[in-house]
Amino acid sequence: MNRLDAYTKGGVLALGNFDGVHRGHQAVVRAAIDKARGHGIAARVLTFEPHPRSVLRPDVPPFRLTPAPVKEKLLRALGVDDIIALPFTPTFSNLSAEEFVAEILIKRLGVQHVVAGFDYVFGHKRGGTMKLLRQWMAPHGVSVTEVTPFRDSLGLVMSSSRTRDALQQGDLKTAAHILGRNWSITGVVQHGDQRGTAIGVPTANISLGDYLRPKFGVYAILARRDSGGPAWQGVANIGTRPTVDGTTETLEAHLFGFNDMIYGEEWAFELTSFIRPEQKFDNIEALRLQIMNDIEVAKKRLAAIP
Repeated sequence: MNRLDAYTKGGVLALGNFDGVHRGHQAVVRAAIDKARGHGIAARVLTFEPHPRSVLRPDVPPFRLTPAPVKEKLLRALGVDDIIALPFTPTFSNLSAEEFVAEILIKRLGVQHVVAGFDYVFGHKRGGTMKLLRQWMAPHGVSVTEVTPFRDSLGLVMSSSRTRDALQQGDLKTAAHILGRNWSITGVVQHGDQRGTAIGVPTANISLGDYLRPKFGVYAILARRDSGGPAWQGVANIGTRPTVDGTTETLEAHLFGFNDMIYGEEWAFELTSFIRPEQKFDNIEALRLQIMNDIEVAKKRLAAIP
């Protein structure tokens, strides 16, 4: 992502946090791309990092659907020409909505057209609305496209909050419906305590970092190197591993038929199906037997994917 001071002025700008890059976000970005291509100018995205919520409410639990590198990759895949991640700091949060328009959008970025969702708000205490954005842009000859709510067949709006709710309930179907893809967690594979290897089920472990904690439990997964390559089927536990008195929240994945050493590599783990909640077993043997059952369930569910 580009720094603001290294940014080329002009173009069509899509505004938003875009956490999740769900189908509603995609509609905003595609509207910006269509507008830009129609006028022969660049299509750009302006977002904020870190997410404003983590700055204004640092005590909230992790909630990100797509940390910055993942978000950038998804946005670029849509076809945008540039992405700016505006540093969101306590000082910046005090910038009024009108100052944001005048100082950032007009003076620093020189935008030619702005696109945002119907519910986009901005500036100190979220004081800016789409109505005000059009009002403040008009004297500069800058027009604004307001993208209407993107709803599903039930009339429900596609949103990041609805996605988070679904994931915390283990409802991967609804989450994938909103996102337009299965949700995944990306991270660097770390050395574990080798307990999985000891019971014949070697695992790849990653920290959950800033990611939202989905419903703790066992999932059928597809995993691949973040740089690309084939997908491997597997099963993963997300949680604290209560049987072994674990306290750290991790994703611990077993990939079927995979034996490579991948410590230090960055992998993406795509959640395809929720199998069962995390639970504590009386002993390691009971845990091993359950894992064997989980593997069989995961294989059957993954085999059923079209």
